Amino acid sequence: MTFAWAIVLLVLLPLAAAALSFAFPRRGGWLAAGAAVGIGVGTAQLIRAVLADGAQIHQVGGWGAPLGIDLRADGLAVWMLLVAGINGAAVALYSSRYFGMERSEEGRHRERYFWPLFLFLWTALNALFLSADIFNLYVTLEMLGFAAVMLAALAGGRDALAAAMRYLLVSLSASLFYLLGVALVYGQCGTVDLRLLAAQAPAQPAPWVALALMTGGLATKTALLPMHFWLPPAHASAPAPVSALLSALVVKGSFYILLRLWFEAFQVRMTPAVAQALGALGAAAILWGSISALRQARLKLLIAHSTVAQIGYLFLLFPRAASPKAGFLGWSGGLILLGAHACAKTAMFLTAGNILHAVGHDRIKDLEGVTRGLPVSMFAFGLSALSLVGLPPSGGFAGKWLLLSAGVAQGQWWWIAMVLFGSLLAAAYVVRVLTHAFTSGSKPAILNPIPPVMEWTALVLAIVAAGFGLAAFWPAELLRAGAPQAMPFLAGGAAP
Repeated sequence: MTFAWAIVLLVLLPLAAAALSFAFPRRGGWLAAGAAVGIGVGTAQLIRAVLADGAQIHQVGGWGAPLGIDLRADGLAVWMLLVAGINGAAVALYSSRYFGMERSEEGRHRERYFWPLFLFLWTALNALFLSADIFNLYVTLEMLGFAAVMLAALAGGRDALAAAMRYLLVSLSASLFYLLGVALVYGQCGTVDLRLLAAQAPAQPAPWVALALMTGGLATKTALLPMHFWLPPAHASAPAPVSALLSALVVKGSFYILLRLWFEAFQVRMTPAVAQALGALGAAAILWGSISALRQARLKLLIAHSTVAQIGYLFLLFPRAASPKAGFLGWSGGLILLGAHACAKTAMFLTAGNILHAVGHDRIKDLEGVTRGLPVSMFAFGLSALSLVGLPPSGGFAGKWLLLSAGVAQGQWWWIAMVLFGSLLAAAYVVRVLTHAFTSGSKPAILNPIPPVMEWTALVLAIVAAGFGLAAFWPAELLRAGAPQAMPFLAGGAAP
């Protein structure tokens, strides 16, 4: 299969499914299932091509950069496509029953608009990961943002609409900063292609200003402290599948662009000071997000604040991967952690949705005995917690182990201490939930039965998050294609 056919399956197929789901709303679930199969086939073919031949490039319309548009798939891009595909397919399967249980007019309204918005969001993500210039990254990021905002408003009601409006205003402001940066780069360099920008590397101060603008806008969209304030309220009233998409996938799109900017287009400007500053913001996010999660009374809000903390771990990738010594350890470790976090966080939000639907609330202190009523869901939550904390053999453990190994090799002991302390805080807030859930008590009243597929979808995702740790060597080899520091995975080439 050629790259062009993979693009059809990854971008045009879900876009067509989104349009058809508007016209045929009762077939939205089936259209999403078909799109998921096509996306899976396209992703598998690109992974095989990248592992065999390295990065793949497609010139749209036969016109490549600088006059035309290039699409590119390297190790980072196909890893992100795989993570989005796994979580997107799980959300599609879960949502087919989640919205199907609602019999009210309001419920049918939410289902009608969920499928086209979800498929449009998935299209935007896939197009973003394949884009090879900073302007098309902007276009796809805007598509992603608008779909996410409308999904956040899907629940209706005053709180949901207020949170969605806040999200919209923040997203538009952040996009403006990014677009101003793109304009400055184009005016200075005469191109927006990532590889051409890397080759030019002008010494003028304008690119620094552009990078500051773009980084500020993207950090806001990623919900990095202190610009995280829009994320927890967006989760409060959102349906469980929407919360999963926001935490697992949407914030990863802007983080992906940050990686492309700092490690590809402007790698020469990734100085030790810049890397340490980005790492410091990540460390602050770990502390604040974890402490905030400990203080939450509702399960969904605890998971949402946990997302702020887990995003902080991703920014610890910058000081690790920027170093020429053991940089690939930090690169692969941070991205394996990203995949494990996406699967674990989706599983947690789907579990929270099961609990909320079954017992009518998600108050942590009132979860006594819920394990007796929803054993599969709580097992999925506990297994996901292993990955968030970083206990073996989970993907979270593999990612953090590689980050720690890079820190030891580079002598950056302060980041090692932050990873360990953050893991202890994560253990504190997940143990708080599990303590209440496993407390002996009468079996809670199940107000609404949960279809088995909703429970098992969350459990399968939690197993996948754990499986990333058992097979960490494979994604590391995939990520080697196009990596900024393509050195051996570990001494002797062995995985942990």
